[in-house]
Amino acid sequence: MSTQTIPTRPLGNTGLELPILSFGASSLGAEFRHVELDEIFASVRVALELGMNLIDTSAYYGRGMSEVLLGVALQDIPRDEYLMCTKLGRYDVNHFDFSAKRVAESIDVSLHRLRIDHLDIVLCHDIEFVPLAQVIEETIPAIRKAQAQGKVRCVGISGYPMKIFNEVAAKTEIDCILSYNQYTLQNTRLVDDVLPKLKPMGVGIMNAGPFAARLLTNAPLPSWHKDSAEVQQAARQASQLCEKRGVDIAQLALQFSCRHPDLATTIAGSANPNNIRNWANWLSEPIDVELLADVLQLLRPVHNISHFEGLPENN
Repeated sequence: MSTQTIPTRPLGNTGLELPILSFGASSLGAEFRHVELDEIFASVRVALELGMNLIDTSAYYGRGMSEVLLGVALQDIPRDEYLMCTKLGRYDVNHFDFSAKRVAESIDVSLHRLRIDHLDIVLCHDIEFVPLAQVIEETIPAIRKAQAQGKVRCVGISGYPMKIFNEVAAKTEIDCILSYNQYTLQNTRLVDDVLPKLKPMGVGIMNAGPFAARLLTNAPLPSWHKDSAEVQQAARQASQLCEKRGVDIAQLALQFSCRHPDLATTIAGSANPNNIRNWANWLSEPIDVELLADVLQLLRPVHNISHFEGLPENN
């Protein structure tokens, strides 16, 4: 089905090969704006045609809506033409349930919504909001049980603070992780703090959010955006510099995140098929090395500045 080939990389020791750019379906749950159904179906179709055959969603996105709409969008697509990653444990802004009972239910509900018989990757979603001991001792073993039943291929964790990945990987076996907004033009903590420990263990590393919740684009920031005024100001200056050189900062941001050889994939989401076509085109073009150096220099004063997320002890 793919008319264009996006290069692939192995996901650690899982045996999965992922496209270096994958399709994030949070926007299908209207997490950024109101979306129309025809836009949604076109976006999924275009992503697959371009070779972005890993789709990343969650029970939390749109409180189930993202999974339901993906199930409709994918119903005529052969199952071997895409890989599906979903998440469990977070179900609303302040509703977390990482119990073994809920894990089993959540996996079955996700399979039902997505209209498929197995999930390629299941991640514990935003684990920084709960004590990590539960995730290690109860949640991951419960997903392993579903794995033994053939419902799940790979098991991992997702979240924002770097500490959670090193801590969980040191205490139990995980196949992969998904980090967001932590390998961008402004913030490279994922490869600074986590990659050196996880790569030797064979844990696959997925990176989401190359645009850092629109920080590194020309689009208005969402109301829930958390970067400080200082970081936002530096990003605006970087964006203006790119504009002067005739480049959209989003292009540079995407190319930068996707080029790291040890990150299996970078996940970007949009319910606009034209954005997705642009991304694939950008990836086929060489990065402007001189502009990149200038932008990184401009962002240096705010490099690796991030925010707290979840429980204090998990940051």
